[in-house]
Formats: sequence, structure tokens, C-alpha cells
Amino acid sequence: MSDIIRRDPRAEWIARNRLHPLHAAVQAQHQTTWMGPNGILRKNPHAIAAGFVGPSGLKRIDRSGTQQGTAGKRSAASETVQLPLHIIEQPAFHIVVVPDMVGGRLSSHDKDLLGLAHKLAGSDGAVVAVVFGEHKETAFATAGVDRLLQIEGDAFDGYAPESRVLALSAVESQLAPRHWLLPDSRTGGGELGRRLAAKLGERPATRVWQVNDGQCIGRAGAGQEDLARPAPRLMLAAVECAEPVSETRHEARPLELTAAIAHSLPRIEDLGAVAVDPALIPMAESEFILSGGNGVKDWALFHQAAQALGATEGASRVAVDDGFMPRDRQVGATGTWVTARVYMAVGISGAIQHLQGIGACDKVIAVNRDPGCDMIKRADLSVIGDSAAVLTALMARIAAWRQEGKRDAA
Repeated sequence: MSDIIRRDPRAEWIARNRLHPLHAAVQAQHQTTWMGPNGILRKNPHAIAAGFVGPSGLKRIDRSGTQQGTAGKRSAASETVQLPLHIIEQPAFHIVVVPDMVGGRLSSHDKDLLGLAHKLAGSDGAVVAVVFGEHKETAFATAGVDRLLQIEGDAFDGYAPESRVLALSAVESQLAPRHWLLPDSRTGGGELGRRLAAKLGERPATRVWQVNDGQCIGRAGAGQEDLARPAPRLMLAAVECAEPVSETRHEARPLELTAAIAHSLPRIEDLGAVAVDPALIPMAESEFILSGGNGVKDWALFHQAAQALGATEGASRVAVDDGFMPRDRQVGATGTWVTARVYMAVGISGAIQHLQGIGACDKVIAVNRDPGCDMIKRADLSVIGDSAAVLTALMARIAAWRQEGKRDAA
């Protein structure tokens, strides 16, 4: 029998490539150590026996080798591990955050803002989140909220910047926060923050993307330059201004507003939302995108589904190269980077460039026939099946739901 060591370069490459569809199957049968091409013994740092679950619930890699043989015990114990609870009984100061809460939930922009507030609060301050009206969010504690102030009333529903500014003025008189943080967004935070700055007589810092050592840096000159200045009391922060809170749990203790809210006759009347053609919305600004790929065989049905859902259409590079969609609808690192709240990928396997382009999306829904594709692994909700059958069933459910709404209204 020959003593020559035979290698399978392709199997070794798949074992190293975590995005390969066959990675899980090869990983299970592949050795944790193997001889490299230069005669050096290689170790697989992602082997199950070499890792453990940290306090935040994330997989940690043990490069020292001390955890060998104890990974099973750590995995069993990790099921009951909870994030450490951060409690501030008597805060020395407050950092007030006013999230957009689009759809009644914290967006990725809001979570970045809470991460910045947690950074400014340190160990002595408390992060206060001010929410108007009812909400659907259940993860304030893990997002970094120490105190939750919910302001309810018909005067704050819909588009009501004047009433909200008066309510925030009452928060100012009660808490006297060290910093006000609002998202510099098109969904209300940018306008509300500027109105609040005028009411409080503060000069705000806008488009802030970094705060360190009492200095804040914001975008200026049409995004081509950075403007550094001492951090003011009121800052309007951009996306990715800080890392979201992920290592601690917070109380999210309810807080009551005891200061009186001034009232004035509103000069703005909210007439409700105006219907907009989703096809006219740029993908970079769309909140709901229906994207098609190589797995879509009936493109007429795809367009009907997008119209029924009220979604902006997108596509993978393969669909664009094949001529099914225009070039400006290509999603990915080589196309358009999107930040939709809901991204529905139909028949898209999930190339690395495409996954990079949807990295900032809040929720990803994947419809695919291959349960092992990378898009299924990335998705928050997966549907395994034929794209035409799924879209047809989805349109039928939408039509039935709308008919029920019409009957209830009648």
C-alpha cells in the first residue's frame, strides 16, 4: 500500500468555504485536521469541538485548544445562558432617543441610534426611548433601552410634528437630558429633530456618523466631506452611527411623563397617506422589494405579484443579464445596495455580491426550491417550493384578504 498522502483539493476548498451549498455536508465528514500542500498540519477553526457559545449567544472560536473535549458540555449549558442584565437604579443623567418606529417596530437605523446612546450613557447614564402611540416592538430590552416613555393620544397619531415637539418639550423640562438623539431620516426623524432644535434653541449636529471623546463627525458638502465639532446636546445621526447593543439586556422600565404638555391649535392637517406607484420608487429608498432571479420562469406572473403586493421590483444579476429586468433593477454589490424593511427573494440562490447588497435589510423572505442555497440560510423566513405556485397562492390570499376588508367596511 502506498504511503503517499492523497488529498481532495475540491473537498478541502468546500470545507473552507462556509457559503458553499455543500459546506455543511462536507464539514460533517471532513477531518478537523489535515495536511496542507506545504506539509504543514492545518486545523479547522470552525469545527464544533473547537468552539463554544458566548454569553451573547454567538459562536466563539477557541484557538487555544483548552476547550477540546468540553464543547458538548458548553453547548448544553449555553441553552440556558441569558444576556447579562444592565440595571441603572439612579441614573446620573439621561440620554433621550426618539426612534422613528416605522411600522411600530425598531428599524436597523433606530437600533444603531440606541447603540450610540448606550455608548454615550456609559455605566452611569440611562437611555430613555420616547415612543408615540401604540407599537409592536417586543425587543426594547435587548436593543439597549433602560427607560421606556410611551406617549399616547389622538393628537400624536399620524403626521403630527407640532404636537410631538410640544410633548418632547415636556420631556425636556422633566428629565433635562444630557443628549437628544434622533435619526436623520426621511421617515420623520430628520424633520422632527430640526423642529425640536428650533423649539429648544439648540444648534443640532446633522448626519452624524461618529461620536468619540466629546467630538462628533457629520457628513457635509453633499456627503463628500466630514465636519467635526464638539458634540452638541441634540444630534441627528445617520445609519451605522454605532454598533447596535448585542451583549447586554436592559430593563426597558416604563417611565411616566409627569410634566404638563402644552397645547396649541395645529396648523397642519394630516390627510393620510398618498398612494404611490411602487415602480416609481428607487430601490435604494423602497421599504418593500420583490426580487426575482434565475428560478423565476413566469415573469408575467412575477410582475402581477409585485403589483398585488405593492412592492418595488428588483432582480439578481442573472435575471438582468438574461434580459428579464432592466439594469437599474439589479440588486447587489455590483448593482444597488438596498435597505428595505422587507426583501422578498424569489428564485435567487444568493451569490455573495447579492447577499452583500441586501445586508442592511431588516427582514428577508426567500422562496426557493433548493433548501441548501445561501439565500435560504440568510433569510428570516423561508418557503421551499416552486416560485409560480407560491406567488399564485400569495396573490389569492391577498385578494381574499381585501374582499374581507371590503365586506367589513360595508
